[in-house]
Amino acid sequence: MSELRVGIVVGSASDLEVMRKCGEVLDTYDIGWEIGVMSAHRAADTVRAYAGAARDRGIRVLVAGAGAAAHLPGVLASLTPLPVIGVPLAATPLAGFDSLLSIVQMPPGIPVATVAVGDMGARNAGHLAAEILGVNDSAVLAAIERHRAAMRENVQLPEGFRPS
Repeated sequence: MSELRVGIVVGSASDLEVMRKCGEVLDTYDIGWEIGVMSAHRAADTVRAYAGAARDRGIRVLVAGAGAAAHLPGVLASLTPLPVIGVPLAATPLAGFDSLLSIVQMPPGIPVATVAVGDMGARNAGHLAAEILGVNDSAVLAAIERHRAAMRENVQLPEGFRPS
C-alpha cells in the first residue's frame, strides 16, 4: 500500500461514487489516499478535527467534493495551510453550477483550486493532486510524464497529416 498523501472528503455519502474516481486516478500514480464523509454543516467539529490532523497524518493535499452550497472545500482551506482542490458536484436542479460558484469564489488568502463539475472534475482533481505532489517527488513526476506520453500516443491523426 502506498503512503497516505491525499485526503478526499465529501459532504454526503451520495457523493462517494463520483469522488472515488479521484482515488482511482491517484492509484495510477501509486499515491496513497483515503476518503471520508464529513459535512461542513452537519459535522463542523469533525471537519475541523480532520483538517487539523491531516498534515501530521502525512496528508499533503486535500480534495473536497461538495454540492449545493458547497462550503466543504472552503471550510477545509480555512482550517489548514495544505492545498485544497474543490470538486463541484451536481446535487441540485442547477446541475452543479451553484456548487461551482460557491467553490471558485473564495476570498483572497484562502484559495481553493477548483476543477470541473462531477466525474470529469473528480478525475482532474486526482491528476492535479499528483502534479502538486510531483513538485517534490520525482517518482510521481515521472509517472505523470509517462501518463501524458501515453495520452499523446493515443491521438489519432488524419491520414497524411504530419505535425510540425
